[in-house]
Amino acid sequence: MKDKVLVSRAVFPEVIEHLGAHFEVDCHDVDAALPPAELAARLADKRGALTLISDRIDAAVLACAPGLKAVCNVAVGYNNLDLAALSRAGVMATNTPGVLDDTTADIAWALLLSSARHVVAADKWVRAGQWAGWKFHDDWLGNDVHHATLGILGMGRIGQAVARRAAGFDMPVIYHNRSRLSAADECACNAKWVEKDDLLRQADFLVLMLPYSPATHHAIAAAELALMKPTAHLINVARGGIVDDAALIETLQQQRIAGAGLDVFENEPALDKRFLALDNVVLTPHIGSSSRATRMRMAMLAADNLIAALTGQRPPNLLNPEVLGA
Repeated sequence: MKDKVLVSRAVFPEVIEHLGAHFEVDCHDVDAALPPAELAARLADKRGALTLISDRIDAAVLACAPGLKAVCNVAVGYNNLDLAALSRAGVMATNTPGVLDDTTADIAWALLLSSARHVVAADKWVRAGQWAGWKFHDDWLGNDVHHATLGILGMGRIGQAVARRAAGFDMPVIYHNRSRLSAADECACNAKWVEKDDLLRQADFLVLMLPYSPATHHAIAAAELALMKPTAHLINVARGGIVDDAALIETLQQQRIAGAGLDVFENEPALDKRFLALDNVVLTPHIGSSSRATRMRMAMLAADNLIAALTGQRPPNLLNPEVLGA
């Protein structure tokens, strides 16, 4: 008899087929999160789950699923998982690092360039029929990207991918990270470590690549924004909550920095509506990893983690090895 697993949200048919070769699959075939009570009920008889970042797995949910052995997240981040509760319950947890690095780095650059050169606001202006002719000194004078200083806060795999792309724009790269990169990795990224305050003061474009945790909540708030140049741009493709959105809105309203490009928000999708009135911010709906090829790789990696976990193997991306006594 096959183990039962839950796929908590609509994914690609190929992923369901892959899992179906090993398990009895209960798929919530809707691209919307299950309400918490229904998620708990659907997990009651399951040995494993393939989850998305919208699924909160905590002690209350685990209490309803005594047979659960593995929760495999389709994401690099896992702040939706109560890792301590999972470990106490003896449930393996996994994520999907590595496969989305380049795609997420690409969206960071898309936001950076769009913010620097007013791409979205200019597009709206043209569509509204307001373009009466070319001008030399107009409202669309932006900031050059080439030769500007790129600052990266959080220099993991994605941060390093962002840094490598800066070579094409002849940009000096500075970064701050809890742990400094090796000399070889710094050379590969052409990046220099600096203190956080120096990063904020020097960066023309500040890209945030921090994981979200209580320690990084509002890592960029009013005090940090006050250190930035008035010509600087803030780019966040990491997680909502890293930035104090209210403080950022006030900074943008008062034009104390030049602009921002945001793919993530506090309380998303219920973002602060004041963002919508600002022309100096570019907004995208958490699409950092959103290419078909990358989302497929993410889901397949999560499926492979789940298959390994429930067939006596060590999952390749295990987050809580203490569950296995290692």
